[in-house]
Amino acid sequence: MAAAVSVEVVRWQALLGEGLGRVAGRFARVEPRRRAGRFVAGLLSGLSRVNCWTIAERVGERTPDGMQHLLSRASWDADGVRDDLRGWVLEHLADSDAVLVIDETGDLKKGTETVGVQRQYTGTAGRIENSQMSVFLTYSARRGHTLIDRELYLPQSWAEDPVRRERAGVPAGTGFATKSALALSMIIRALDAGTPAKWVTGDEAYGKDGAGLRDPLETREQAYVLAVACDHRVPGRATSASTSWPAGSRNERGRNSPPGPARKDIATTSGHGSD
Repeated sequence: MAAAVSVEVVRWQALLGEGLGRVAGRFARVEPRRRAGRFVAGLLSGLSRVNCWTIAERVGERTPDGMQHLLSRASWDADGVRDDLRGWVLEHLADSDAVLVIDETGDLKKGTETVGVQRQYTGTAGRIENSQMSVFLTYSARRGHTLIDRELYLPQSWAEDPVRRERAGVPAGTGFATKSALALSMIIRALDAGTPAKWVTGDEAYGKDGAGLRDPLETREQAYVLAVACDHRVPGRATSASTSWPAGSRNERGRNSPPGPARKDIATTSGHGSD
């Protein structure tokens, strides 16, 4: 048993080293590259609370200053790292039947200086809280799943306040974009990079946006399955359908649908080359 655990640890360390080696060239200096490796190790260590203080302590640094510098001021190409890691993920998980999953998450915050923070609904708390919201894209395939992209949501209260944006270091050209627009940009970026995926899925927050998400996916002939409210009208098309199941019922494949206080519908399109 101990030998098996040892092998797994060695394999995990080798994979982590391989991933960090892929992105080494995206850092201008060796110091932030090495600290990024420690930062990732801290993230993966199972900390009950994750922030620069706890990560620094976990990896043996006396203060969080270095980790904070890495995230806010150090010179490295974050989008280049994203692209390198997506390529690495596809080498291990690429599957023509894979699914691109869009979803958002909120990080609860106490102050007002963190970029994008405001009082808004977040599923993390299940209510309106002071939080920062981000939209994520997951690649889900037979052999596993993982995040491959992210976009920070910048509310209008931030987008329309140049003083606040400059103080927080938001790039001058950054404007307001809906969460659906952020999701679409990530989906297109992944598909244009050759990411094989049979369809796209997301919850009601994204399915309700016909003009901003469903229509562009149909124009691209990309299949999707997106939840919509039971009273949301989906325009009829030859390639579209709307299927609804009452909460707690069994769907057409005989699986229990998730319980909920209200019925949800599923807006779908077959797209190009779909079954």
